[in-house]
Amino acid sequence: MRRLIVLLLLAGSTLFGGILDFRTLDQAKEAYAAGRYDEAAKLYETIEEKNDDLRFNLGDAYYKEQKFDEALKQYEQVKKPELRAKALHNMGNAYAKTHKIDEAIASYEEALKQSDDEDTKYNLELLKKQKEQQQKQNQDQQQNDQDQKKQDDQKQDQKEQEQKNDQQDQKQDQGSDQKSNQDQQERQDDRQKAQNEEQSDEQNAEDEKEKHAKEDEASKEDKPEKEQNAMSQNEAKEEPISDMQERKYENQLNKRGIRTLMVPLKTQGGQDNETTDW
Repeated sequence: MRRLIVLLLLAGSTLFGGILDFRTLDQAKEAYAAGRYDEAAKLYETIEEKNDDLRFNLGDAYYKEQKFDEALKQYEQVKKPELRAKALHNMGNAYAKTHKIDEAIASYEEALKQSDDEDTKYNLELLKKQKEQQQKQNQDQQQNDQDQKKQDDQKQDQKEQEQKNDQQDQKQDQGSDQKSNQDQQERQDDRQKAQNEEQSDEQNAEDEKEKHAKEDEASKEDKPEKEQNAMSQNEAKEEPISDMQERKYENQLNKRGIRTLMVPLKTQGGQDNETTDW
């Protein structure tokens, strides 16, 4: 009896739960059809026993809300053969919406293995062209980046070379200035040296002139004394001759035919000894 009661209760609850699930599913379908995707998703989530059909519809509700990651999780769990190709197709769409081109292409290709579908083919070809275009853009961008980098490197090299040339020019200018200053200093030194030599020569000439002047002055001072000494010596040497010798000298001159006048000589008494010419 007890077992029967338990079984009846279980059957009743299961039946009651099934009735509620059907009602919930109907409400979710109505909300989805009305475009209330968030409400539809919440109703689907309340059902505990989820099968592939429910997961597929729940994935669609998320997809419509643009909750692509949540939609992918539901689509991936769908294993039912008649729904698998559609789930893969929707997965390709979800990946494409999130710009995961490679994953989208892989999903479309896998869907075509499950079932031949024109929409899937169209989406696949469209994504492949988009990928090729993107690759070309990436290549062009890489080439542009390389060209830009090359130009930047050339500009940098040119700038460094200009800086190097400026530094060399500055060094050369400094060297030229130093050499010019050195040459100017040498010229100044040469002029100063010449001026010093000229002053030295003038000083030497002045000293020599002063020396000669002093010697001349000393010579003039010594000359009268020397002449006086010489005269004294001559006077000391000359002795007065006697009257006889003077007459004798005069006779000798007369014999030679020379007539001369003798200067009267004074005697010690103050009178001249000779008053007549000889």
